Amino acid sequence: MRKSVWVALALLTGGLAVQPAWAQKHYGPGVTDSAIKIGQTAPLSGPFSVSGNVAKAQITFFKMINDRGGVNGRKIEFTVYDDGYNPARTVEQTRKLVEEDKVFLLFGSTGTPTNLAVRKYLNTNKVPQLFLVSGAPQFDDPKHYPWSIPGAGNYQTEGRIDAKYILVAKPDAKIAVLYQNDDLGRGFLKGLRQELGDKADRVIVSQVSYEPSDPTVDSQIITLAATGATVFADYALPKIVAQALRKSIDLGWHPLHVIPAIAAIPEAAFKPVGFQNAVGTISLTALKDPTDQAQWGKSPDFQAFSAWMGKYNNSSPDKASVLNSVAFGSASLLIAVLAQCGDDLTRDHVLKIATHLDVAVPMFLPGIRFHTTPDNYDAFRQAQIARFNGTKMEPIGQLISVR
Repeated sequence: MRKSVWVALALLTGGLAVQPAWAQKHYGPGVTDSAIKIGQTAPLSGPFSVSGNVAKAQITFFKMINDRGGVNGRKIEFTVYDDGYNPARTVEQTRKLVEEDKVFLLFGSTGTPTNLAVRKYLNTNKVPQLFLVSGAPQFDDPKHYPWSIPGAGNYQTEGRIDAKYILVAKPDAKIAVLYQNDDLGRGFLKGLRQELGDKADRVIVSQVSYEPSDPTVDSQIITLAATGATVFADYALPKIVAQALRKSIDLGWHPLHVIPAIAAIPEAAFKPVGFQNAVGTISLTALKDPTDQAQWGKSPDFQAFSAWMGKYNNSSPDKASVLNSVAFGSASLLIAVLAQCGDDLTRDHVLKIATHLDVAVPMFLPGIRFHTTPDNYDAFRQAQIARFNGTKMEPIGQLISVR
């Protein structure tokens, strides 16, 4: 089984697999003949701690890789520090990873404000900030910040895909928008308006913002509900999604509810108001359902994922969560990049590999590829609509693409 799972992983990253040149060894900080030091900051505590489960799952993934001999004979030494989703703590912990722990690169750190807080520092010191977890459009900026590569779908792109779906599903839609007044919320709104084009001012009947520090959004929902909108684009994080849904129900306002993929975590966004009250909520997904054995059970990546979950990640707090799929896919992508580097494990070389990718990522839906060039870091431009069925987000329809 170990061999078959490893073969499956190799096949999944086959889009990267040209034979590395085994020449003289070149190492950057944090690399030896036997180890590669990788660092990450994650919200293991605080308001977005549910996302910390990705880091916890990745720890077990790298243990699996190390048990199989590591990457070209080198074990992964993976250090994760809790930043509580607090940018000041992110700065402190990132400096510790770079200056004290001497990591080779940062991988998969979570959050827009947190990653922005350390982007300049990492780029000035030419430390790769690979596959960071934020869809903020400003991370697609290779000209000014070439060392920072996002590993999540672009919020602006997601807003565009929302608009494409709404125009088909609700051709006479009246859209009310709630958005977080920061790069996250404004990115979604910009994409929505971009794809609606010259219809935007007519179709969007109201758009109101909220501050991340606001205790409630009740007043904003009252304003939006008064428009009688048939679609509610709720560009918020899970806690605010739950508040908005509860107030909408209280007001008797039942539009098509559209939320970001990052908020489509049923335990966090829907459980506080009752799962039954969230049925029909729409979001996007790019991931295979980790519980859908019937549909995906014969695919090599799903088999590899299931074997990892069973042996290494069986204590996961929510085995059905797509966050496990995120952890498996992103960590597999990093391993593929490191493997491709061969014995040239310098920061310059890993950046070169990471900016020339066109690969299918494990546990992502068929047809979705992670594509980067030195001039374009917006790697994902495809997704599928997912609808909450009372238990989970269920994919519907076909892939929707934007260019």
